[in-house]
Amino acid sequence: MRRRHDLLALKIRLYYIGKPRSREADLLAEEYAKRISRFCRFEMISAKSEKAIVPAPKAFKVVLDPGGQAITSQELADLIKANSGEIHFSIGGADGFTDSFRAQADQLLSLSKMTLPHDLARVVLTEQIYRAFTILHHHPYPR
Repeated sequence: MRRRHDLLALKIRLYYIGKPRSREADLLAEEYAKRISRFCRFEMISAKSEKAIVPAPKAFKVVLDPGGQAITSQELADLIKANSGEIHFSIGGADGFTDSFRAQADQLLSLSKMTLPHDLARVVLTEQIYRAFTILHHHPYPR
């Protein structure tokens, strides 16, 4: 397992299309973002369109997509552990992402077979990223 200081060097960016519509969902996502920042450098970035999402060249790019792979919380923890440096997650708007944007992803990820509003998807994803870090640090949260 990577040591704590190694994980602190990790940078995670979560891009999402559009402005938050639900204050409650936004507050929950911000709470999980605050918790995640104890483990790594984390930021959420609102983008007007997918063209505004410009991930770092060496970042591991994860794009949320209904046709993507569904993984467990442990598998997300393993993904985070395996990718040092920078990880970028992208959540699309109402129309999702174009084929060309999805083709640039290192991994397509599905949170559910059901369609989720992007505000709720952001809450679920931030909670799962937080859960992944607690799994890596043997914290009692995921039990």
